[in-house]
Amino acid sequence: MTKVSIIGLGWIGLPLAQLLQERGHDVIGSTTTAEKKTKIEDLGVEVVEFALVPFPQGKAFQKLFLSEVLVINIPPRSRSTDGKFYLEQMKYLRTMVDQAGIKKIIFVSSTGVYPDHVRAEAYLEDDEINSETTGNVTLLKGEKTFKSTKELTIVRFGGLMGDDRIPGKYVAGKENVAGHTRVNYIHRIDAVRLLAWIIEKKLWNEVYNGVAPVHALRKDIYEQNVRELGFEPPRSYQNASESDDRLISGDKILSSGFEFEYPNPLNFPYFKTN
Repeated sequence: MTKVSIIGLGWIGLPLAQLLQERGHDVIGSTTTAEKKTKIEDLGVEVVEFALVPFPQGKAFQKLFLSEVLVINIPPRSRSTDGKFYLEQMKYLRTMVDQAGIKKIIFVSSTGVYPDHVRAEAYLEDDEINSETTGNVTLLKGEKTFKSTKELTIVRFGGLMGDDRIPGKYVAGKENVAGHTRVNYIHRIDAVRLLAWIIEKKLWNEVYNGVAPVHALRKDIYEQNVRELGFEPPRSYQNASESDDRLISGDKILSSGFEFEYPNPLNFPYFKTN
């Protein structure tokens, strides 16, 4: 049994907490409001109120920093901000980690840190990335905030899909949709299982891309969503051109023995909400 704290019991964090509990681990997590706290407690997960504004505030959140493993799952929302607030949050969080003496951290990141430009070969975890080449400088700086932690593993997820996150929903009825490129997706179930796998197999001091091994064509996925879930199809697609793929390799986690339940995005299960 491992004592695990999860900062951010959201779309990935909450099912991770539930899976770890099912497997006998001692889990506590955080959410930012009393309303969310009540809902999560009703699901049987221990939770505290904790927010970084950017300094920490909440109730009894010190319990989060008494665990063997800390999972940091806070999205930067850098598409809508300049990233300064997020980096301040990470700075305060790093101070709290150091004060508590936590040795093992999983930092949930994104494949958005890789350069935006396309190339023939897929991007790998050991590719060198700097502030000049990265596709998301805020997220890269966030990763580096915890780089000197004794046992840090960074997980860079591709597009998180599954359940109510349905690719075809986001392009329904739109014009000039890019359908000719291949995806770097991962299903929610596999993303959660991957994080649990790292904790249970003690895969520390590593970087892993969380990307399903099959890179299906976007158009094929959209059209399958249309057939199976009844979405309006895109009204038009962009003209296909060669070498437009920006692929991220997920082979490294496979080499550790991890197996995807949903290796092909064409087989991802979804449910449609109104």
